[in-house]
Amino acid sequence: MLKIDIGKRAEKYLRTLPKKHAQQVILTLYELQKNPSPPDSKQLKNSTFRRADMGEHRIIYCVVGSTLFIPLIGKRNDNDVHRRLQRLEG
Repeated sequence: MLKIDIGKRAEKYLRTLPKKHAQQVILTLYELQKNPSPPDSKQLKNSTFRRADMGEHRIIYCVVGSTLFIPLIGKRNDNDVHRRLQRLEG
C-alpha cells in the first residue's frame, strides 16, 4: 500500500472545506492509495501528474516510488488548480 503525502497547498485547501466535503475528499484519497489509477482518473498532458474528480473537487496527484503525493486539491469547475500546478512544475 502506498504512503500518502499531502502537500501544504492541498492541506490548506482541505482545512477550508466543510466537514462533510473534507471527509469525502479524504475517502477518495484512501481509495487512490489502494488504486492510484482508477478508470475515472485522467493523466494530465505533458505531466507526470494525474487528476481525480470527486464531486465539486479535483485532486491532483502522482505516484513517486511507494508514495502517493498530492500537491493540490481545488475546485473542479475552474482551471485555477491547473494554473497552480503549472507554477509548481516551473
